[in-house]
Amino acid sequence: MFDDEFDSGALLSSTKNDYDIEENVLRPKTMEEYVGQDKVKENLAVYMAAAKSRGEALDHVLLYGPPGLGKTTLAHIIANTMGTQIKVTSGPAIERSGDLAAILTNLNEGDVLFIDEIHRLNHAVEEILYSAMEDYALDIIVGKGPSARNIRFSLKRFTLIGATTRAGMLSSPLRDRFGIMCRLDMYTPVELQRIVNRSARTLGIAIDEAGSFEIARRSRGTPRIANRLLKRVRDFSAVMGSDRVTKEDASKALKRMEIDELGLDETDRNLLRALIEKFNGGPAGLDTLAATINEDVNTIEDIYEPYLLQLGFLARTPRGRVCLKGGYEHMGVKMPEAVRRQLSVFDGDDS
Repeated sequence: MFDDEFDSGALLSSTKNDYDIEENVLRPKTMEEYVGQDKVKENLAVYMAAAKSRGEALDHVLLYGPPGLGKTTLAHIIANTMGTQIKVTSGPAIERSGDLAAILTNLNEGDVLFIDEIHRLNHAVEEILYSAMEDYALDIIVGKGPSARNIRFSLKRFTLIGATTRAGMLSSPLRDRFGIMCRLDMYTPVELQRIVNRSARTLGIAIDEAGSFEIARRSRGTPRIANRLLKRVRDFSAVMGSDRVTKEDASKALKRMEIDELGLDETDRNLLRALIEKFNGGPAGLDTLAATINEDVNTIEDIYEPYLLQLGFLARTPRGRVCLKGGYEHMGVKMPEAVRRQLSVFDGDDS
């Protein structure tokens, strides 16, 4: 009944059968290949083994954490481990409740439905998910007014994997229906070096240990950034005529890309510079700060702030953002004594 409204396949971007072809070749395919997130992997291995032993679909999984940490990759690995197909879509792509209904009714027993940016589902679509996740049923209202009636369709048992960078934006009813919740944390330089070395082998890039570590330590704790930097360093190295990426090659390339020793780029430095020079260290409102450096508010909040907070260069306060001692030192600016006394209460406080 939903096929007359639209083609649900247009909302899906991948299945298990064409995953190896469509997805980036750098994505690991098994838990053994997946580097880092050891606690998450160990727990998921237990949950999946238990579900398979019972002959059941895995309980619904919520993956949350900063962007670029491997949530999509982990969803594909879960489907691969469970031996089922995976259907991939995103929150913004599902505009109407009928869109989701068509996807759900086309799922087979045990299939995985992966919804990226699940926090961006609209309210009407989210309402459909409640009964689908809890009762494996679909409630459809037919007709309007006094003649309206509810029709319930049974669904095959499936696993919903939701991914979000903003778990706090999920409504409580939706969040509570996930039986498994996994937070992905930032990677260490050693873990990122393993990822860089693996990606280099996959892409056929010759790189030494010092070169891979140089890239890893400037990758902001994020595998996606590490792989991107590896490709760009490869480009610079090839043009410079080097047959192997060394630490010197990596340093020169990253300097050309304006990425410093800690992985900060020009936008990070502009943000710190604006706080120091224009707002005397802060506090400054996020909207004001974004307008000052000509950057989108959401981009600052999702991409740049988390790393600066982790480094202890920035703090969020009720009155706005403030630059801490580490930020002054990194920018090579001496913190005025008056500012030091004023901001000492915030130093080390990221709340």
